[in-house]
Amino acid sequence: MTDMFRDTGTEDRVVLVESEERDDELQTEVRPVTAMNPPAYVPMQVRTYDGPSGQPGGSVLVQHTTVNVITEPPKDHFIWSLLCFAYLNPCCLGLAALIYSIKARDRKVAGDLEGARHYGATARQLNITSTVLVALGLLIFIIMIAVVFARISR
Repeated sequence: MTDMFRDTGTEDRVVLVESEERDDELQTEVRPVTAMNPPAYVPMQVRTYDGPSGQPGGSVLVQHTTVNVITEPPKDHFIWSLLCFAYLNPCCLGLAALIYSIKARDRKVAGDLEGARHYGATARQLNITSTVLVALGLLIFIIMIAVVFARISR
């Protein structure tokens, strides 16, 4: 319930307006207050709220929809690219991955998330290729060492 005093223009009369909202209806009562007369309730007409008055065509309903989509920022795979560059650099794939990772980080800082995703995905593919090639090379090297020691021990 809200109470509000309104000045009606005369100095000895103030109107107290009490309003309640129940089931989308606005109920208003007006009470004249004077120095000599006790306050009396004068009920007013109860009506539903139809929007701002004076609008042609009845009430206007404006709906706003706000969608907050929290997306994960694109990954730039910088550490993986740095490790591929430093330790696992077959055919300069580590260097290329590092360059694309730096481009992805720059795009992310600039606010171009789609460009950052593109560069990050390219860096990821280069890192995967580099890692697989190094793993295969390491596996072949271990097998060759095992074969050489097996031949020497005979």
